Amino acid sequence: MSEDHKKQLEQQLWNIANTLRGKMNADEFRDYILGFIFYKYLSEKMEIHANKILKEGGDTIQFQDIDENTENGNAYIEAIREDALQSLGYFLKPSELFSVVAKRGSHKLEEDEAFNVAAESTIGYSTKQNFILEDLQKILTNIQNSTMGTDSEEDFDNLFEDMDLNSTKLGKTPEARNKVIAKVLSHLDAIDFQLQETELDVLGDAYEYLIGKFASGAGKKAGEFYTPQEVSMVLAKIVTTGKTKLKSVYDPTCGSGSLLLRVAKEVKDVSNFYGQELNRTTYNLARMNMILHGVHYRKFDIKQEDTLEHPQHLELRAEAIVANPPFSAKWSANQLFTTDDRFSQYGKLAPKSKADFAFVQHMVHHLSENGIMALVLPHGALFRGAAEQHIRKYLIEERDYLDAVIGLPANVFYGTSIPACIMVYKKCKEHPNTVLFIDASQHFEKVKTQNKLRLEDIDKIVSTYRERNVEDKYSYVATLDEIRENDYNLNIPRYVDTFEEEEPIDLKTVAKQLVEVEENMQDIDSQIADYCNQLNIPTPF
Repeated sequence: MSEDHKKQLEQQLWNIANTLRGKMNADEFRDYILGFIFYKYLSEKMEIHANKILKEGGDTIQFQDIDENTENGNAYIEAIREDALQSLGYFLKPSELFSVVAKRGSHKLEEDEAFNVAAESTIGYSTKQNFILEDLQKILTNIQNSTMGTDSEEDFDNLFEDMDLNSTKLGKTPEARNKVIAKVLSHLDAIDFQLQETELDVLGDAYEYLIGKFASGAGKKAGEFYTPQEVSMVLAKIVTTGKTKLKSVYDPTCGSGSLLLRVAKEVKDVSNFYGQELNRTTYNLARMNMILHGVHYRKFDIKQEDTLEHPQHLELRAEAIVANPPFSAKWSANQLFTTDDRFSQYGKLAPKSKADFAFVQHMVHHLSENGIMALVLPHGALFRGAAEQHIRKYLIEERDYLDAVIGLPANVFYGTSIPACIMVYKKCKEHPNTVLFIDASQHFEKVKTQNKLRLEDIDKIVSTYRERNVEDKYSYVATLDEIRENDYNLNIPRYVDTFEEEEPIDLKTVAKQLVEVEENMQDIDSQIADYCNQLNIPTPF
């Protein structure tokens, strides 16, 4: 697919999304449009899989043409259902396919006035379109129900719960809501997602594009579920350094799952994806995002809970860990955690008002011996004192886990303009007793009100990290002794000197220039006085 075609598809989907917008905010219509795209994806995957089974069995019939009301038709459906639940993890009947429902919703009924009057008296509303809302709501529920008792049940549980088709936000009346939904389904049905092209992740890329667009309009809430693609690329490239395959990748604050999927793009294969997310709606979005990107339900394990208070992957030791935790979030810092394996060895807990290092400790606990972890933190985590300084000292002095600190430009994240940094940790460092500092804060492109890392900025950060380059005013490798001398303060300007010397000032030349200016002013004053005398008016001085 050409880049132009890809952009055209993304714009088409965004235009359809705006059909739903109305008076809804970005969060609300995001849930509907992404849900409908996901339903279309499941339907098309189901149809492709079913037609393949029928073809391999020597049948010429297509899945959509099977008559569900006949004994022979039901025999076909049961055989396909059994296979689909094993292979896809869910099942849809022919009558439940997206294209079938979309066509039914857009089909015009009799348009004469007599018919509409009769329809209004019979079913309570006048319509020129088939009413599909109730059927559609049942289908979304049936997708979930089809997985009950199977290995995929947890992955599909309440997946469509944020799509309330009876919400007045879609329209004040059932007729109005039906009209909007039918229109959206019809427009989506006309788009070819090219799922047959296994080498192309067309729909996955479009989904990521939409998530990013919604995040840019969601204000402060955006940080809860989305990391800008450019920052994701930096994190993903760093944790995959020297790897072509990964046994496991983990994000303890996974949001929409985009960071996990970005890591997968940097290697040939990821065996297992693990994530945890607190927000229920975002948790649903993450599971949809995984499935829609072709990650088999057996290969991902996304949980919904508070990561620090109720961790869900206690035995996990991941080869790659990435995260963009909420900046300086509050947590309980309950004294019971002093006996928790994640925190017990440090001697102190992160403060209640700032959980940044609690996330660091949690991630270090889950990092395998040969793994790399990279997370985004506010700059305050580099230099704040008290318990945070104590934890930094332990990680650097006692464990020698800190590998690099990377300063990012301000205003690259949605919802906050504060500058942030990336901290990289490894349990088995190739360069012990040193920490690489990179100041990338001045390397960006300004796009409207947002700063954005360019590809050359990303490449420079990653190559500097991988090759451990030292560059004047950009990067520096500090020894443990230097960090110790700075009392474990990791503020980047302490190690990377970006000071620009000004040219020396020649005071003799400046004095001479001042004398010349004074002489010129006297000449000008004389001219003004002469003009005033000629005009017979008082001088202004």
